Amino acid sequence: MPTTILIIEDEPAIQELLSVNLQHAGYQVHAAYSCHEAQQQIKQQMPDLILLDWMLPDQPGIQLAHALRRDTRTRDVPLIMLTARDTEQDKVDGLEAGADDYLTKPFSPRELLARIKSLLRRRAPQLAPDPVQAGPLTLDPSSRSVHLDEQAVSMGPSEFRLLHFFATHGQRVYTRTQLLDQIWGDHVFLEERTVDVHVRRLRKALSTVGQEHLIQTIRGTGYRFSTTHSS
Repeated sequence: MPTTILIIEDEPAIQELLSVNLQHAGYQVHAAYSCHEAQQQIKQQMPDLILLDWMLPDQPGIQLAHALRRDTRTRDVPLIMLTARDTEQDKVDGLEAGADDYLTKPFSPRELLARIKSLLRRRAPQLAPDPVQAGPLTLDPSSRSVHLDEQAVSMGPSEFRLLHFFATHGQRVYTRTQLLDQIWGDHVFLEERTVDVHVRRLRKALSTVGQEHLIQTIRGTGYRFSTTHSS
């Protein structure tokens, strides 16, 4: 599933330029022309990253940034502010409103793509395209492949996303609800036992190379990824 980016920009030409370049880079793009339209879209489907223009027709983008950071559902979504305002105070205001990065217009598409990639590595490593070393396993998101040395480990797309998320958040324990939101999205309504089914499938795939112990059950809580054998 490609990383989803929501562009909130009211200038059609700029929105089109951003959309084309992001799609060419492999991202799935949604667009909104106002804060209200953006909020409606976010209610329907949570984006993985938001590009937010400061000057919008219904309210300043900085107000939306404040609102997104106050909402527990959206407070951790990576956010880049796009604006022609380039004073030091403007940048401070944007970052204090909750923006993770601040890009001043005009900017090159290459710079924007580099900023997005850097931000995803920092804030949402499970969405970054870089290969991941997970204990003895190597995961390649671009090909959705898993290898132990030269041996390929076959698994389904949901199992790969689950393993990739675990591997980029090692040692952290996640509940079934958190895993549902992270892997399938909070707009998809599935039962918690769906996670158990996919964990079993993932362990079965990893058992072919003797690595099923990497996915550990934490009784009464959920699951975690660890290279240390549980007692």
